[in-house]
Amino acid sequence: MSVNELSACLWRERELLELLTFKLEEEQFLLTAGKSRWLQYATREVEQVMERLRAAGLARTVEVASVAAEWGGSEDATLRELVAIAPDGPWSEIFTSHLEAMTEQTDQIRQLRDLNEHYLRTAIRFIQEAQADGVAEAGTYDSSGTSAAPVDGARIFDLSL
Repeated sequence: MSVNELSACLWRERELLELLTFKLEEEQFLLTAGKSRWLQYATREVEQVMERLRAAGLARTVEVASVAAEWGGSEDATLRELVAIAPDGPWSEIFTSHLEAMTEQTDQIRQLRDLNEHYLRTAIRFIQEAQADGVAEAGTYDSSGTSAAPVDGARIFDLSL
């Protein structure tokens, strides 16, 4: 395990964070456009990226522990703690850059997730309110087989049959 491998691992994780941002924006477009037909696929893709991120996070944890041990730190160090104990030179700047970029991406993902959740809650509330109105659509029947919508207007009967 080396510092180079940790940096490569961080790049892969950053790419996955970018992909997750894209997938959440894609999900948001579907929500705002009312294209619920495709929402299940977008949600599945978000979940797949999340699985890949979990694996990448585990790999990062292993790499950080190895580098932290090399630099005299604790094996359960976080990336932030690794930046703090990094020797002066390029690695300190590189890991600081990774940390800042990943923090920014995570904040953006959190905002997208919260907004998508808001849109979903609004859609669910709209559906529940529409169902609670109890107004049956024209052409539907109740449990007794009669039309659920009462007809109050005039009726025309064709008696020529």
